[in-house]
Amino acid sequence: MRAAVMNRLAPRLHGCHWLDLCSGSGVMACEAIERGASRVVAIERHRGTAAICRTNLDTIASGVDPAPTVQVVSADLIHWLNRGRPSDDPGFDLVYFDPPYAARLYSPGLEALRCGAWLRPGALVICEHASHDPPTVEGSWDLIDRRRYGSCGVLVLSLPEHCPGGTDSRPPQTDRAG
Repeated sequence: MRAAVMNRLAPRLHGCHWLDLCSGSGVMACEAIERGASRVVAIERHRGTAAICRTNLDTIASGVDPAPTVQVVSADLIHWLNRGRPSDDPGFDLVYFDPPYAARLYSPGLEALRCGAWLRPGALVICEHASHDPPTVEGSWDLIDRRRYGSCGVLVLSLPEHCPGGTDSRPPQTDRAG
């Protein structure tokens, strides 16, 4: 699944700003670094896991030229997002959201991501979930794609004002979440 998701995102990865929510060991953030992300921020609640993530990201980033900006934050996801995007933070082009499936973090996480103005124009949010239990997505998000990879599923979302093509004009949407 990891390769399939990253291959689908390949045209958008070079130079992107990547936010990895519930990053765990940072495997998806490492993939983003290897594929050209210029900035990676990983949020992981558990300190020990965040330390492992930091080691992994630093190791991968040290082999990339130019080296991306890498930040690992050990914090509660909702609390961190609810603080809102600081004025000196440029926001993110791609967000990978892979919380523990039973934690019920999708709805509050997506709401905090939207309300905190974390997304750049054209941004996509990729939500990994158990294939038998996709998250309920509020109508404030456009469903761009839905895929199943065995026991995992992936939703690709965008805010209506964040046209995936990156233009100010919006193409017709074929599916609206809600």
